[in-house]
Amino acid sequence: MNKPLLSDLSGQNILDKTISYFMPGLALKRTLQRSQLAVAGGYTGGKIDRAQLSRWNPHAGSANADTLRDLPMLRARSRDQMRNAPVALGALNTTVSHVVGTGLTCTPAIDAKFLRLSEEQAEAWQDDVKRRFKVWAESADCDVARQMDFYEIQDITCRSYLESGDLFVLTPRVARSGKPARLALQIIEADRVCNPNRAADTPTVIDGIEISPATGEVIACHIARHHPGDTRLIGSQKWDRVAIRGNSSGRLNVLSIFKPLRPGQLRGVPWIAPILEPLKQLARWSDAELNAAVVSGLMATFIKMDPTAFDNLYDEDAQAAIVDTAGKWSGEMESGKAINLLPGESIESNTPGRPNPAFDPFWTAMVRQIGMALEMPFEVLVMHFQSSYSASRAALLMAWKAFRSKRDFLAKKLCQPVFELWLADEVAEGRISAPGFFTDDVVRAAWCAAIWTGDGPGSIDPSKEVDAAQKRVDLGISTKQAESILHDGVDWEQKHEQRVKEINAEKRDGIYIPPAGSPAAQPEADDDEPAPKPEKDK
Repeated sequence: MNKPLLSDLSGQNILDKTISYFMPGLALKRTLQRSQLAVAGGYTGGKIDRAQLSRWNPHAGSANADTLRDLPMLRARSRDQMRNAPVALGALNTTVSHVVGTGLTCTPAIDAKFLRLSEEQAEAWQDDVKRRFKVWAESADCDVARQMDFYEIQDITCRSYLESGDLFVLTPRVARSGKPARLALQIIEADRVCNPNRAADTPTVIDGIEISPATGEVIACHIARHHPGDTRLIGSQKWDRVAIRGNSSGRLNVLSIFKPLRPGQLRGVPWIAPILEPLKQLARWSDAELNAAVVSGLMATFIKMDPTAFDNLYDEDAQAAIVDTAGKWSGEMESGKAINLLPGESIESNTPGRPNPAFDPFWTAMVRQIGMALEMPFEVLVMHFQSSYSASRAALLMAWKAFRSKRDFLAKKLCQPVFELWLADEVAEGRISAPGFFTDDVVRAAWCAAIWTGDGPGSIDPSKEVDAAQKRVDLGISTKQAESILHDGVDWEQKHEQRVKEINAEKRDGIYIPPAGSPAAQPEADDDEPAPKPEKDK
């Protein structure tokens, strides 16, 4: 809060008092002008003459100035909440499960018309590429550390990006034993990207991000070889400068996974940064209520000793032993335990009033606000549906929009660039034919076009939703492909091929039953029965 220098309770500083004493006219003019400035403008939120807003003076800093100083603490607190707070952990797990689920799969969708390929040629090329990429994606060789496949990398990328605010993925080509060099991914946590030797920011190197002084383009990042929080390796830290793109080839060496919220922002902010305080306070209150309820439910017996009997029945050694035992009681309650009190001591406690009847309504109100900040309706956040079908479906649809937005972001920032890098290697080494891939950016984009699909949102009432899907297809406002992906994330062609196999097998074994309403299910007309004669006009 900005305060005037040398101010007192009257609201006037020494300069104002001096001017008012020697030059009252000028002092009055200054006061009037100050009042006009205070009430100027059309927005109430920008006024300073209101008591409710007079002490609200936030600093208007740049995107980086407002975030970089607080980022280390924001990351640490965000991860602590993700580990220990049920609401934060539940929101993270629910989001990752719906955004990534079992993994986003690649379906090549090249521009066959532009590439002058027939439909059969395009399908054959796409099938071959899909098969090859699946082999790479399902192998641990796609990870530099050989710990995860590509779908697990998607999961940890989404999780770490939400927890820390940003993430970096290196894309080296690694030669394995007995195999040629292939694309492999290396996940770099946000903390490892920092200024070398913890030096202060400069106009071109800001929090480990090196930018071009002419255009502001990010040209490199400085990566610590070990996590700064790894206390075992203090003193052996070194940094590597990694260019974002190759100097001659322009190949992407680093994928920066973060979503800028302001122009010029270089580092991301944790997902739950705006609600860290209410999350922590809610967790503290929940713990306090839980402890109070536990204590109120304990049944302990307190034995109070008469002072006269204590003096008459025990000698000095026995009295000292009793006093020593009673003095060691920590105050911790234990159900069924008998606790000796010293002579003259008594237990007095207030009625705990637990469980607190106001706990659940207030907790629910706070969690609703938290859900609003996370774009997650209350029912989805707490995974508890008690409303009607319409209300529950509306909550799922609202949540699904946020999940789809994050899924598209992940596909755009991670999946598609990785696929393009992998395809470039395959084409360069002759395993896949793609004429013009390296000579024309438009041709390359046509070869690299792909659709990324994941698990569907599920359904509350399958019969209603299947009926609605059929009507959309019949009206021509949707397709079987779109409805299939929306249902469970699997493309229609894959299901169609399997259905053809199943129907042919059933026909071969004589157990095929045509679907009701299909032409094959209609009874055939009897050729021996004469056709009805038309009625004569009366």
